[in-house]
Amino acid sequence: MSNLINIPDKKKIKLWIPISITLFILFVILIFQIVVIIQPGYCGAVIQLGKVQEYVFTEGLHVKIPFIQSVKPMEVRVQKIETKQNASSRDLQIVNTIIAVNYHLDASRVNWLFKEVGVFYAERVLDPAIAESLKAVTAQYTAEELISKRSEVSLKIKETLGAKLETYYMVLDEVNLTEFQFSAEFNDAIEKKQVAEQQVLKATLDLQRIEIEAQQKIEQAKAEAESLRLQKQEVTAELVELRKIEAQMEAIRKWDGRMPTVTGGAMPFIDINTLTK
Repeated sequence: MSNLINIPDKKKIKLWIPISITLFILFVILIFQIVVIIQPGYCGAVIQLGKVQEYVFTEGLHVKIPFIQSVKPMEVRVQKIETKQNASSRDLQIVNTIIAVNYHLDASRVNWLFKEVGVFYAERVLDPAIAESLKAVTAQYTAEELISKRSEVSLKIKETLGAKLETYYMVLDEVNLTEFQFSAEFNDAIEKKQVAEQQVLKATLDLQRIEIEAQQKIEQAKAEAESLRLQKQEVTAELVELRKIEAQMEAIRKWDGRMPTVTGGAMPFIDINTLTK
């Protein structure tokens, strides 16, 4: 009799087990539908019934309306894109450039980027903007200026590209021109020009050296001439007479008191008066 009474209770227990499991699963699903976690380095564009909302979920825990709202995470960390582009210089030289661009999405406006461009913004916006900015700037310089004014060219590209990306809710961080490549003919012409410039410089330096040496010789000759002129100005009759007396005194000092034995010729005359003075 008691067994008959307990049979319905066992059926109820067996019936409630799958119901409880189902309710638990639904509860977990509901929790996941209500709660959304935005990871570090991301922001979330909120879509409600197909319409992008005006606010953005920043990193952390957020609550959304289940089954009505969805969230699209968008990376806002600094990203890098490196691309090879072709352009023409002002003197119509073909320039192959490898350009590296660092950028990040505007965290406060990723919703509008998702609405207007979508998640493929690199292909749809970034690549064309880089190519257009590079071509616009390189066309302002000759091929030689692109090499000699590399930092200036890079700065202008950064300004031009930054303005374009700003309209699509992106922020430009840095532009690096990692390489400029020209045609083989242009490289050969540049090398020949550099050799010619070096030869001209050497010839100029040699000419300057010759001119300096010639000027030095002229100045030296002038100095010698001026010295002779001053010496001539200082020669007077008294000086000439003094030099004669000095010569006679030197001859007397060297005389040994003997008359010369060699006959012929005149006896050297010595002025006795000069000896007594």
